Amino acid sequence: MDLERTFSLASVIADVGWLFLIVVPKRPLAVHVAGVFFPLILAAIYLYFIAMNIRGAEGGFGSLADVATLFQKRELLLAGWIHYLCFDLFIGGWEVRDSQQHGIPHLVVIPCLIMTFMLGPIGLLFYFAIRSAKLKSANV
Repeated sequence: MDLERTFSLASVIADVGWLFLIVVPKRPLAVHVAGVFFPLILAAIYLYFIAMNIRGAEGGFGSLADVATLFQKRELLLAGWIHYLCFDLFIGGWEVRDSQQHGIPHLVVIPCLIMTFMLGPIGLLFYFAIRSAKLKSANV
């Protein structure tokens, strides 16, 4: 599998998913496709790259130096990138579904989605701050 093509394909899948989550959050099918189906496609691509390339790879997960060595193999670096795309998109889908369950306005969630897309855990942290404030105010 060509690495640059795979990188582009995975990026397009993630980008389309994020557009669905931001632009059409009221369509359950779009949210399911973006937040579940697309991450599963990315997970399958990730599985392929791990299965085909992890055996015999130098490095590992025991230290930062080991991770750096592992990611010197471009196929595993790509797998790592797809890992980020997959999990961040899945979390974005969860944020949309959860915000709808708790009545959090989508315009408030959009900045969290953008941060989750660009900065992963920071977007999740912001979403949880908003969610906590909303749930606290509902219980007062």
